[in-house]
Amino acid sequence: MGRDAADEAAFTEFAVASRSRLRSTAYLLCGDWDRASDHVQEGLIRVYVAWPRLVRRGGELAYARKAVVSAFLDSSRKRSSTERPASQHPDRESGEDVAAAVADRAALMAALARLAERQRACVVLRYFEELDVRETAAALGCSEGTVKSQTSRALASLRAMFDEASRDELVVAGERSLPW
Repeated sequence: MGRDAADEAAFTEFAVASRSRLRSTAYLLCGDWDRASDHVQEGLIRVYVAWPRLVRRGGELAYARKAVVSAFLDSSRKRSSTERPASQHPDRESGEDVAAAVADRAALMAALARLAERQRACVVLRYFEELDVRETAAALGCSEGTVKSQTSRALASLRAMFDEASRDELVVAGERSLPW
């Protein structure tokens, strides 16, 4: 059975409205804007498949967020040993001097990269997406207790990383161990 024009239009409107937010979440998970776009595309495909059911029940954004997180987690499990992420694209330069913001962001990304994937997902969903424990558990498909313990461990690890090293040291150490 095909979709009607109203369903297509509603999905398109939702996808356009939520893409930026979902991409930011995906970026915080994987550290690469291009891979983030891929995760969002995969997540929106999953949303499209479930769209008629989602519209009847509501919760499209929550489902989309969970789909993007799942796409991220799935891709990390599927990564081929022959894939090699590129470091930087040479054509992307900024005319602005934003050194402090870039250094802070690099330190945070390096510290996030050192967390286990589930812990990173919990931190991103709880503190960057501002989901509560119940919503985070639903997005990750785990119990609320798991979210609490993973978040607690992640925050303790982040605190220890920032206490033990300067931002510059975190960035340099992170460049050696970044998964992306």
